[in-house]
Amino acid sequence: MVREGRISLNEFLKIDQALAEATLQLQPISESPRLDAELLLARALDVQRSYLFAHPEEEMDPAAAARFAATIAKRIDGMPMAYIVGEKEFWSMTLLVSPATLVPRPETETLVDQAMICIPRKSAMQVIDLGTGSGAIALAIARERPACDVMATDLSEEALAVARENARRLKLPNIEFRQGAWIEPVADLVFDIVVSNPPYIAKGDPHLESLNYEPRQALESGEDGLDAIRRIAISTSAIMKANGKLLLEHGSQQADAVSAILTEAGWADIRSFNDLAGLPRVTVATRRNEVKAGL
Repeated sequence: MVREGRISLNEFLKIDQALAEATLQLQPISESPRLDAELLLARALDVQRSYLFAHPEEEMDPAAAARFAATIAKRIDGMPMAYIVGEKEFWSMTLLVSPATLVPRPETETLVDQAMICIPRKSAMQVIDLGTGSGAIALAIARERPACDVMATDLSEEALAVARENARRLKLPNIEFRQGAWIEPVADLVFDIVVSNPPYIAKGDPHLESLNYEPRQALESGEDGLDAIRRIAISTSAIMKANGKLLLEHGSQQADAVSAILTEAGWADIRSFNDLAGLPRVTVATRRNEVKAGL
């Protein structure tokens, strides 16, 4: 029997046995334990998942078994699958990710959906993604709206290295990356659309314990989780064209607070939109002719 989150290299050398035991071990921490086990075993064997179904009785060599055991242990410890395999699907793109970036999440596609509504097809708008991380949002917009010029900023040079490589792999020529905090690297430019999925979890929130592999600075934002959103709401008016749009992702319980922050900062036509789970996840606002500016 396996103990302490390890696949026994002596007892489970056949593919079907290894998958069955790994699935049992992953059940307490994964919503898709069988799928996780299949993906990790295919990776350990350097084969397609279909190979596992076609060769269930094949014995694993000790090196592959050791690789599989090591990745299962990481998953049991709470490491996201995306970090173990090094990539994540988002908006029909396969993106590289690393512990320097957040793992792109399905609810963030709501932000891209709303950006697509704000950017007419074939329009040549200037778009910026603040705090881009892996580049998921900016890359989706650049691919869907190839006539637009897309800029993306991030404080982390390590995150930008991942985003740049994703852009290279996707062969997207209409995107540029700059290192720095929020609007600081682009203070000399103006944009039609500003999008951001900033950190919005409150300091000390118990949910942070389950996210300990992801960069804390991309998750936590002050005592109420809204410090980054306050800064963006105030500062982005300085880089917005008249009637430009600001699109923010936020927590499902924060829509009213975000709306109040945007109103205080002088934004107009403030509306919130639900994600696929029916939870308010994205707020869109329009720049007035006169709005407060500054950091």
